[in-house]
Amino acid sequence: MKLNETVHQVTERIRQKSLPSRSVYLAQLETARTRSPGAQRLGCANVAHAFAALPRNDKLRVVVERVPNIGIVTAFNDMLSAHAPFQHYPDLIKSEARKLGASVQVAGGVPAMCDGVTQGTPGMELSLFSRDVIAMATAVALSHDVFAGALMLGVCDKIVPGLLIGALHFGHLPTVFVPAGPMTSGLSNGDKSKVREQAAQGLVGRAELLAAESEAYHGEGTCTFYGTANSNQMLLEAMGLHVPGTAFINPGAAVRDELTREALRTVLGTADFKCPPIGLLVDERCIVNAMVALLATGGSTNHLIHWVAVARAAGIVIDWDDFSALSDVVPLLSRVYPNGSADVNQFQAAGGPGFVIRELLDGGFMHADVLTVRAGGLREYTRVPGINAVAEGFPKLVWQDTGASKDEGVVRPVSAPFSTSGGLKLLLGNLGRSVIKISAVPDDRHIVEAPCRVFESQESLHQAFAANELHRDVICVVRWQGPHANGMPELHKLTPPLAVLQGKGFKVALITDGRMSGASGKVPAAIHVSPEAATGGPLAKVRDGDVIRLDANAGSLQVLVPEAEWLAREVLPMPEALRQANGTGMGRELFTSMRRNALSAEEGARSWL
Repeated sequence: MKLNETVHQVTERIRQKSLPSRSVYLAQLETARTRSPGAQRLGCANVAHAFAALPRNDKLRVVVERVPNIGIVTAFNDMLSAHAPFQHYPDLIKSEARKLGASVQVAGGVPAMCDGVTQGTPGMELSLFSRDVIAMATAVALSHDVFAGALMLGVCDKIVPGLLIGALHFGHLPTVFVPAGPMTSGLSNGDKSKVREQAAQGLVGRAELLAAESEAYHGEGTCTFYGTANSNQMLLEAMGLHVPGTAFINPGAAVRDELTREALRTVLGTADFKCPPIGLLVDERCIVNAMVALLATGGSTNHLIHWVAVARAAGIVIDWDDFSALSDVVPLLSRVYPNGSADVNQFQAAGGPGFVIRELLDGGFMHADVLTVRAGGLREYTRVPGINAVAEGFPKLVWQDTGASKDEGVVRPVSAPFSTSGGLKLLLGNLGRSVIKISAVPDDRHIVEAPCRVFESQESLHQAFAANELHRDVICVVRWQGPHANGMPELHKLTPPLAVLQGKGFKVALITDGRMSGASGKVPAAIHVSPEAATGGPLAKVRDGDVIRLDANAGSLQVLVPEAEWLAREVLPMPEALRQANGTGMGRELFTSMRRNALSAEEGARSWL
């Protein structure tokens, strides 16, 4: 199938504007890649320190026999449901390595926080920058420089982008990502949301709400909605960085352990295939494939920040114009909550990533001619893994074609999509640049025009809602929520009250320089407004009662104030008391330099150059 012309044009535009930075990156990669292995290159004391803790036989293999030594970077902790399964992965991988004549070391661990725990609390203001901390921790782990390849154990929101950014700064290493899968289905996401809205109205108490939440989030694995964590896994499949079909296999499934062993076999390569360095694999075509997969599945808006930073780590420059151009032509092929009623387990059962990738390849929306960690290229990622027993009694992985959709209410072919365009729109106007996720927003809510109410924090919006001050057509502006102001927390706790207002028939929308997370849904929300208010952006000019028009169809966001008055209006400074409060307590002091140096949301909100 011929590549879609817009996909081709966007890819070429990215390639051209990335030429200077990509050339520098590839030169650095080549210098690192052509050196002698670390155990032969480093001094004797360095080598002794590096392998002092290895079992004697493993030490002999690495130092004398010069077998490959693979480094594991793990996000294991047993507080996060998604990362708890990683506890035993290193032992599994080391056992497999010995069979294959290789060696494995846990190079280091990275922090992994859960936005579900910290939503609406000061801890949430560490969340976005934890991505850069994870990237730096990955670099620290790999800086021992004795590895022939790496395995990245991580799943959730900031963890995968952080691991990927860190790995790309060691782009000379073959690297495979190893997920743990989603938890089994509990209380449906729709029923959970209903209870949240009832709680927002005071119709149920804490006991009922906690019971519902605990039934939804009940075991090991990622949350089952299609938020940032599960969008991560879809994108890694589309980039060819997983063992094919690994993303949405539940923890504890019989095939899961074998897929983990296969990850080691993949990074080691075979006699006729050598796993490519990750920095060569992640080129502009690979990045475009990830962007297309995000749009085709109605994925997390967080990736309009994260994947900008990921691309930049490989010397590739993308922006929201690229996402917008792709969104105009990429069809929406799946509906998974919050863009539908299905959860990710139902998505997997209906066809999952394999079905979507096959349809996008066949439809000419993805680059087929890309490197992946597997010899068969991206076509391998259109298949579903399983196990066949062999004569010796050992499990053997097999992959089968995905086949037709098992549920066209969840996944559809390119020939009959849910929509002929993707679920994300770029908004432009006198309030700056922002994005909106419309894949879950009813068609009659794509345009909202109403007087605004300005809030300095999400808490003040909750207070106004509780006092019945918002029961009308209203656009809620929540400012001072960008990277500079307070680390750009997700404002997901605003969804229930706004959904209640919308459910009562009011025209409602949210405008903010903060984030709304991968769980943003049916309420129109112009998010990531850039430049942010704290750096003098237009949101700092908005006053209570200004009429604002959000038009997702036309891609515009305008405050309807006479131009002369708007240009003359004072840009309010961020209240000093608010700035002080945002910078103290819950470890926020340690992130002062990150807030001060953060680039804009469209530049990935990154704290590094």
